[in-house]
Amino acid sequence: MQMIIAVDAMGGDYGPDVTVPATIQIIEKNPDLQIILVGDQEILQKKIAGYFAQNRLKNSEEIKSKITIHHASEKVEMDESPTKVLRNKKDSSMRVAINLVKNGTANACVSAGNTGALMATAHFVLKTIPGVDRSAIESTFPTINPQKHVRMLDLGANVDSTANHLYQFAIMGSLVASNLDNIAHPKIGLLNVGEEEIKGNEQVKQTAVLLSQNKKINYIGYVEGDDIFKGDVDVVVCDGFIGNVALKTIEGLAKLIVTSLKRNFSRNIFTKLSALIAMPVLKKLSKEFDPGRYNGASFLGLQGIVIKSHGGANIPAFANAIKEATLQVKNNVPQKIRDEVSKMLQEPIAQ
Repeated sequence: MQMIIAVDAMGGDYGPDVTVPATIQIIEKNPDLQIILVGDQEILQKKIAGYFAQNRLKNSEEIKSKITIHHASEKVEMDESPTKVLRNKKDSSMRVAINLVKNGTANACVSAGNTGALMATAHFVLKTIPGVDRSAIESTFPTINPQKHVRMLDLGANVDSTANHLYQFAIMGSLVASNLDNIAHPKIGLLNVGEEEIKGNEQVKQTAVLLSQNKKINYIGYVEGDDIFKGDVDVVVCDGFIGNVALKTIEGLAKLIVTSLKRNFSRNIFTKLSALIAMPVLKKLSKEFDPGRYNGASFLGLQGIVIKSHGGANIPAFANAIKEATLQVKNNVPQKIRDEVSKMLQEPIAQ
């Protein structure tokens, strides 16, 4: 299947230093993939030429033929206001990349840029799918079971979601897990402060009623924070405020563990020797819990595919974000959400 991905090549903490090598490396592994690098043409041409000069690739000409540069005169800074970006930066690499999805030139957009600006621009240009009130940021996390991961949404797009919004997030999350993870009946859990029915605020309780009434969704009830990584649930649904706090807590805990391990293994000669003995296990752990493996959050609910990479992503991590975009293109995620939401939302929903 021929796929064209528009990459905001100037976005993120490292811009073309990461986006260009990641683009070349993923095209090496995916011969059917074409990528449009959006950004400053002169800079991107130099970066591409420099990469091929330093890396002698057997199929370099074939790879070059699959990369197109689309010039954009502006870039979105990581600390810019979304409102100002929408109003004043219509020729930013971010806006142009999303426009390419809108006009059908590209099948998806990938950006490591300012999350708020990306969300605002994507909403303005692509709009939400009919029947979906708000889009949600969705991503994956590892679990205790090395063969499974869990999907979670919303991770920060909406900080004041209603029960209806959470209900729609659950529908979209279920569809993504079913199509991208090949799970026939994904288990959907609603994040709460306890598993008992009496616990939680009115928003969560109302959402639970809606999910319980929809027999097409495999709703298993409330899940707590420590259930996220057990591997017993396929999709965790929550409000964007809670989801973003959980996301940042997870990232912070991962950094704490890595820092603590390094500090303790380097304490003295004996701990350094212990580190050498434990190195195979440590490398495996590092690989399993590398956040770059799960880089690439989806803006579900839009009439087009937009993938958000972490702003500080390295080359392999950004390549994984592009890979996530290709998976969504192959599975035609927006259309499937459109079709299923249309069916599911025909029934009246309690206000």
